[in-house]
Amino acid sequence: MATERATPTAPGRRRLLAAGLALALPPARAARRTQIVAAWDADDGEHRLGLLDLSGTTVRVLASVALPTRAHGLVRAPDGTVLAAARRPGEWLLRWSPRDGAVDRVWLDPDRRLTGHLLPSADGRVIYTVETALETGQGRISVRDPLHFVRLGDLPTHGIDPHQLLVDADGSLLVANGGVPTAPETGRARLDLERMDASLVRLDARDGRLLGQWRLDDRRLSLRHLARAGDGTVGVALQAEHDEAAVRASAPLLALFDGRGLRLADQAQALAGYGGDIAAAEGGFVVSAPRAGGLARWSGDGRWAGFDPLPEACALAADAAGLAALGRGAAQRGLGAAAEPLRAGTQRFDNHALVWR
Repeated sequence: MATERATPTAPGRRRLLAAGLALALPPARAARRTQIVAAWDADDGEHRLGLLDLSGTTVRVLASVALPTRAHGLVRAPDGTVLAAARRPGEWLLRWSPRDGAVDRVWLDPDRRLTGHLLPSADGRVIYTVETALETGQGRISVRDPLHFVRLGDLPTHGIDPHQLLVDADGSLLVANGGVPTAPETGRARLDLERMDASLVRLDARDGRLLGQWRLDDRRLSLRHLARAGDGTVGVALQAEHDEAAVRASAPLLALFDGRGLRLADQAQALAGYGGDIAAAEGGFVVSAPRAGGLARWSGDGRWAGFDPLPEACALAADAAGLAALGRGAAQRGLGAAAEPLRAGTQRFDNHALVWR
């Protein structure tokens, strides 16, 4: 595993203007300060990760760093740095400090590829990274040293095409196996969808022992992203892999897991079969639907709550104060009738964002 350190250069005024990150906020919000970490493709094609400030009348880039390829999963480390995983099939992990600009980038061993997400353990002593073993195509979780990303352990995900994971209250891991057979070296070229086997898995973080596994009846629904509500319910964002276009277009985007079973949530309209991100917010769940152009909303028990139009909506950042969503040329704070529409530029945000205060 190779490690490199880089010192990012601050983008000049012209690049910031070109990035189009001037998002107008209503006067009532001028005194409220919100910072969000997100990744995006700039107008010049450069991949960037940055800290955005939403206060006053604009969203400003406070700091940013160039990336070798697109980023995907983002988390805050216990030491106050940002950890980012490359988009699948990913080859790098990155630690970035918005405070002083320090960057540590680690390249994966040649026998592994990242599948998008990473997460610190509950005590912060290790970092879990979700991967595919190239030789077998099986899903793996590497247990890594939090400072240098050195692999300390290796756990099975008990499936293929693993994506996001959560740490449960008892320390066990909850993993979404997307189940889509792909060429391991590309991570994206689908092979035989008749062999799809998506599942939600609970495993022992100490030895990888399987503690539980749950599947939906519709085997063409891929389980991708996870969010946990305050009552412990886990929302699972779905992506449809059906052969028929009409079936894909009307496929559900949300499943709910109560610790015992997995079920589909109600859905009142077609959403193009693609959930980009998920957040637990305002007592329910929100799934971004970039191909349907908006945010799909549900109550905590899975009842349909509405749809907020937002072009190419994808990255979501939520905390107790509410939710922010980033789209293409537009963004919003809040949901439904209370949503505040914001102007955004032409940069294309990646799937995920996180609140940074």
